[in-house]
Amino acid sequence: MTTAALVWCPFPDEDTAIAAIHALLDERLIACGNVLPGMTSVFIWNGTRDTTRETGALLKTNADLLDRAVLRLAELHPYEEPAVLGWRCDTGAPGTLAWLANIVSNP
Repeated sequence: MTTAALVWCPFPDEDTAIAAIHALLDERLIACGNVLPGMTSVFIWNGTRDTTRETGALLKTNADLLDRAVLRLAELHPYEEPAVLGWRCDTGAPGTLAWLANIVSNP
């Protein structure tokens, strides 16, 4: 049975997030990407506190492809050091797991 995995990443805008999602879908590294526009990020970068508007993206894949998806997303991302985090899910609905297995490839 497929083990689900998720990837979280903020983007500078919705268009950039959608472009990255399309690339990862084309490469069959993810099965779905959810775009969450209008997010406010408060962070420290290079010793400076900042606040900015970003667009979040939550990507669905399987655990076998998680490392590849995270690395590829970091390559596609326009930020110098994007915050890309991935984790394996403890459980998933059987239909969701079957859908993931049918969409993403594991060469």
